[in-house]
Amino acid sequence: MSRILMIVSAANSLELADGTQHPTGVWAEELVVAHQSLKAAGAGVTIASPGGRKPTVDPGSLNPEIVGDEDKVLGFKQYLADIAGELEAPVSLASINVGDFDAVVLPGGHGPMADLATDADLGDLLIQANNAGTIIAPFCHGPAGLLSATNGDGSFAFAGRELTVFTDEEELTGGTGQKTPWLVATTLAERGAVVRSGPAWNSFVVRDGNLISGQNPQSSEAVTAAVIKALAE
Repeated sequence: MSRILMIVSAANSLELADGTQHPTGVWAEELVVAHQSLKAAGAGVTIASPGGRKPTVDPGSLNPEIVGDEDKVLGFKQYLADIAGELEAPVSLASINVGDFDAVVLPGGHGPMADLATDADLGDLLIQANNAGTIIAPFCHGPAGLLSATNGDGSFAFAGRELTVFTDEEELTGGTGQKTPWLVATTLAERGAVVRSGPAWNSFVVRDGNLISGQNPQSSEAVTAAVIKALAE
């Protein structure tokens, strides 16, 4: 049985460029689709967060007007209720032995911009996982967490690697807009990542060796399928 470490943000708000707080957390679709698909494939999933704090589900991700499908939202809510025990008590990132896992999955929501992007424990974990060739799969805003992985010489551990992430276009037109404090895609590119993108709001996945990334919530199913395929190789 494959062992999956699913790392989620513990943030419940993001400070915007104008100083206001934007309610956020983990995007429901991304968490639910990844968790559900991995479990259905027979994998064991361990949920972890900074400090072992309970994650907040982004309220927007459970809003039918935003999601566009009330039945989908009801399904997300039911699945989240089914795994409520796991979400109540995540494992702390500081206590993780990455060697115990076959893949590290990072769903998004704006939460990772508020905590995972600068979390030293996550950075250490990702560097160890990358050095070991462990599958690392961030998607949507999840790749913000990769920014925590800084080598001892100050270089970015994922410089030169191809990946995709929630695009600047998607952020400015359907994310936090002009109030966005920083753009994840631009920042990753500035740090040296080779950022690829597909059409806005369409599923798009990039694989570069052990690094598998997805562009947006619409990519949740495809990026998880790519992880499952990679685990079977």
